Amino acid sequence: MIQTQLYIDGQWQSPIDQGTRAIVSPADETVIAQAAEATRADARLAIAAARRAFDGPWRQTTIRDRARLLNKIAELIDRDAEKLAHLESLNTGKTLTESRTDMGDIAATFRYFAGLVASESGAVNEAPHHVISRTLREPVGVCGLITPWNYPLLQAAWKIAPALGAGNTVVIKPSNLTPLTTHHFTQLVAELDLPPGVFNLVTGGAEVGAELAESVDVDLVSFTGGAFAGESIMKAATGNFKRIGLELGGKNPNIVFADADLDAAVDYALNAAFFHAGQVCSAGSRLMVEDSIYDAFIGRLAERLPRIVIGNGFHGETQMGPVQSAQQHEKILGMVQAGIAEGARLVHGGKRPPGDVYKRGYWLEPTLLADVTAEMKIAKEEIFGPVITAERFRSEEEALRAANDTPYGLAAAVWTRDLDKANRMSRALRFGTVWVNDYHPYFPEAPWGGYKASGIGRELARIGLDEYTELKHSYINLAPKAMGWFGA
Repeated sequence: MIQTQLYIDGQWQSPIDQGTRAIVSPADETVIAQAAEATRADARLAIAAARRAFDGPWRQTTIRDRARLLNKIAELIDRDAEKLAHLESLNTGKTLTESRTDMGDIAATFRYFAGLVASESGAVNEAPHHVISRTLREPVGVCGLITPWNYPLLQAAWKIAPALGAGNTVVIKPSNLTPLTTHHFTQLVAELDLPPGVFNLVTGGAEVGAELAESVDVDLVSFTGGAFAGESIMKAATGNFKRIGLELGGKNPNIVFADADLDAAVDYALNAAFFHAGQVCSAGSRLMVEDSIYDAFIGRLAERLPRIVIGNGFHGETQMGPVQSAQQHEKILGMVQAGIAEGARLVHGGKRPPGDVYKRGYWLEPTLLADVTAEMKIAKEEIFGPVITAERFRSEEEALRAANDTPYGLAAAVWTRDLDKANRMSRALRFGTVWVNDYHPYFPEAPWGGYKASGIGRELARIGLDEYTELKHSYINLAPKAMGWFGA
């Protein structure tokens, strides 16, 4: 049985009230860990430790020091990659193959930001010969980082690497459903010679996140998760006008035109929707297909869906694991039934897979709902599970209008051999990422984030580092002279 603790001010410790939470395997509902359950009081201790560290020794670190730190973290992730991948699959239900890929991406994220930090220098502005005018980027201060349950360590890395690299101190709160890899990551950080309070871990529920958002001693809060929680954090952050970064999910259209490479488009439609059982903020669950190929496209999907191998993520043949929690399982089933009630046609799935092995755990068949229209609730709201909703369109203009008719704006994809059409659609779609003839690729050099209700700010890329800095103009007059204006 795994036991986790809090990490505050350079020390492992239990919560003040000794609270714990049972962590359950999504594959069979067995208890796999007892995690420390922090309260507001514990969060306050962590925030105070981070404040002392930022106002004290951590401010003296150099750019080179921080770049070396990030590279060292990447080395430790590589060293423990298999252990971390095992914990990630155990806790989330995703396949071990997916988790191993995540660990490689996490190490790459730290190395990318290490290189970016190492190249930092202030810009010298044009000024009179007796003036030194510089534009500087300085750390924001204490950063509260709140991460989701679907990609626990990857999303943490996207925040931790630029936060530490920019010279901030950190209090991180992982989802109370999936804290195991963040806890092991903290063990890696504890191996390093960091001043106490630079990195703090508090595992717990919504009250811990609320404390991070409300505290006047937290200078920035970065949150990845649902829109309702994001709204609460945004309102709470006004207490001291702290900086905020919000990544709040999406309803992402995957648009297939009749002139597309249909073999590739069918294959990627499955990957877009069923990777990590659809529990991806950028999942292409809203499939939009041109009318002339719609029936054939649905038919090809229907042929492949029963062949998807559902099972334990540690089995090599498994292609899709369970969803993460009972709450998510119930929500997805409810949305499928609501879609059918609205008039969608169930082509496949919509229930637990048959067999005794699937009676315990949060299993769902890959599901396809056809004949969905843009007005239906399932075409507008995020399902966050292994469900494709398929709509038909008759023109480029209709596809564009329907795709943009959503409160979200995270990601979209377009499938066509017509590069002029691809360019028009890519420019007109109001989404933070638009893929053409592909789905799901991302890399540290490219920004990640969304329009509208998909959030505020960007992660990754140069702008992902800038989010954790304040911009300062430094003006030094080397030869001051009296002006002799007032009362002279």
